[in-house]
Amino acid sequence: MASLCCPASCSIRCSNRDHPHDPNKQKLNNIKVHGTSTMPTAKVDLLSQTVGAATALTSVSSIAENGHITKEQLRQNIPTKKQFVDPYRQGLIVEGGVGYSQTVVIRSYEVGPDKTATLESILNLLQETALNHVWMSGLLGNGFGATHGMMRNNLIWVVSRMQVQLDHYPIWGEVVEIDTWVGASGKNGMRRDWLIRSHATGQIFARATSTWVMMNQQTRRLSKMPEEVRAEISPWFIEKQAIKEDVPEKIVKLDDKAKYVNSNLKPKRSDLDMNHHVNNVKYVRWMLETIPDQFLESHQLSSIILEYRRECGSSDIVQSLCEPDEAAILKEGGQQQPNEIKLLNGFPMASEILDGHGLLNGSFHKGTLGYTHVLQTKGGRKYEEIVRGRTKWRTKHSAISFT
Repeated sequence: MASLCCPASCSIRCSNRDHPHDPNKQKLNNIKVHGTSTMPTAKVDLLSQTVGAATALTSVSSIAENGHITKEQLRQNIPTKKQFVDPYRQGLIVEGGVGYSQTVVIRSYEVGPDKTATLESILNLLQETALNHVWMSGLLGNGFGATHGMMRNNLIWVVSRMQVQLDHYPIWGEVVEIDTWVGASGKNGMRRDWLIRSHATGQIFARATSTWVMMNQQTRRLSKMPEEVRAEISPWFIEKQAIKEDVPEKIVKLDDKAKYVNSNLKPKRSDLDMNHHVNNVKYVRWMLETIPDQFLESHQLSSIILEYRRECGSSDIVQSLCEPDEAAILKEGGQQQPNEIKLLNGFPMASEILDGHGLLNGSFHKGTLGYTHVLQTKGGRKYEEIVRGRTKWRTKHSAISFT
């Protein structure tokens, strides 16, 4: 993943007045951009925005001033100056010119058997919108979200922590809006946040936050933020958080005595990103595949926290450890009415319980609604942690129940 953006209030009109009847020009559909729940909804209409005008906004003309354009630059057309509209990606710079909002359609290959977007697809969308934010900022160098100053200092971004909360899952064909923005995280880090909402209703599907630090691409060691990089990115910082954590949840360490262990996991070439290490989204797949299928069939993920410890390369052999939280979530109770039983210990009750097959009959049910995860690779005689994780789950409900 990379980083930069926010939800917003602004109105942009782009029109081609010189050639109003040019049949080669293509109009874009109007794009709505919703702000956060604490902000009024903002609508941004892109009228008569053309492919020709979009090309004029990008970097080829700017690079031409330097007298040199590589074939790669010509194909990528990375902007060298801040752009406000990207008609190809349905993206907009918003919220005072430093946030980013993008409209996305959930594709068929991004959903699972239940027609809802998979966690991997959601994480990939977060990564893509973050990169697109940097792209439109005019700061993107020829790297995986690295700025021009980072490229000069041989630095890359690495994620150190990520948290995602999922209230609802988008379904196949649904149009969603993803807002993203960045802020400071200590002296040498950067925070990136996201909101995913329904384009049709404005209902928030998911919130996410992450922390990023810099690594030297050659030595693979963490680095302080150079002043020139700080000068590049600090004007984009916003003091707002999608998820507020007063005290970050501690994730315990697991060993080989964990209940579920999946060993000899080998990264594929397709798992590597542009920085030549395993993309962090791939780690999630290894974690979730260790959870029993029977549990996954009846539950859906409500939140995940990831703490990254080290990178993973193509030659590493990975072991996935998983330990369930065994807790009594239902206990003997009285003759309560179904409509009085909404949540217990913060988790929704299973439908069969509400129908009178569990707590209402005074029965006792024990279930698992949380897992601790560790991915590790063997280095010499000992294992080295790649990432620790915590997942929380709820009983599956209808993908469109929020309506």
